[in-house]
Amino acid sequence: MSDHISAWPVVRSGDEAHPVRTLQDLLRARGHSVAVDGVFGPATETAVRAFQADHHLTVDGVVGPQTWPALVVTVRRGDQGDAVRGVQEEFAFRNLSGDPSKGLAVDGIFGPQTEAAVRAFQQALHTDAPEVTVDGIVGPVTWRALVSGMLSF
Repeated sequence: MSDHISAWPVVRSGDEAHPVRTLQDLLRARGHSVAVDGVFGPATETAVRAFQADHHLTVDGVVGPQTWPALVVTVRRGDQGDAVRGVQEEFAFRNLSGDPSKGLAVDGIFGPQTEAAVRAFQQALHTDAPEVTVDGIVGPVTWRALVSGMLSF
């Protein structure tokens, strides 16, 4: 991938900061029962290790540049579920108002508001990162930009 998009973050046991909630949503979308609590504890590590083993990745319990691409799920308008929640968690992370009612609802439904947020995010990145397509679809490039913390303050 191009150098315009930040690298996949490395997330491991003990982490509590962004993007742990998104990681947990994606693990749930991939069939692993973990709580979405924002804490990379033993249950999250066990789920990561199981995911890595299932996908023939290095089983180290660390989510980095090999695990993220296998973990992300492409989502678009009309989709529902935990992967959509992960996208919405990313926009909640970027809501600096301190008022959750002013941000995107984290409801797992990829409707018009989620699509508009995704398109605005993609448009904001597109000038400096032309590999970001402004299509409202959260595929690998958009996921990488989201979980790496791009456009967050």
